[in-house]
Amino acid sequence: MLEVAYDEALRGLAEGGIPIGAALFDADGTLLGRGHNRRVQSGDPSVHAETDAFRAAGRRRDYGSTIMVTTLSPCWYCSGLVRQFGIGSVVVGEARTFSGGHDWLAEHGVAVTVLDDRRCIDLMTTFIAEYPALWHEDIGVADGIEGYEHRK
Repeated sequence: MLEVAYDEALRGLAEGGIPIGAALFDADGTLLGRGHNRRVQSGDPSVHAETDAFRAAGRRRDYGSTIMVTTLSPCWYCSGLVRQFGIGSVVVGEARTFSGGHDWLAEHGVAVTVLDDRRCIDLMTTFIAEYPALWHEDIGVADGIEGYEHRK
């Protein structure tokens, strides 16, 4: 399942965007929707990878058996989406370069698996080093990573 999300992250990078990808699956592994961060491409700050995959999946009566797979720990916005719709499981490619709300999700009953995938870590580490201003914009920090501490 991570392959789908990782391919989406590479798509986003190729489009000049932030390389974060996600996919939503049913419990049996059926792909429901896939997407990537399109904040730069669309000029819309709300199009994160998880929201893009969620929208692509379309409406469902119940999300409890679904699995959100994302290349990077979900931010608070995307963690809120998981909680709002009761997505039952989240698989995180990596949480080293950014640790969002995955611990909070786990505390609230979401099954969370952090894979610590080397490809995901390398992709984000390289991107952050090459485009620090864009990265800080994406996580909502105007003056650098130090400003992020108050949001945890």
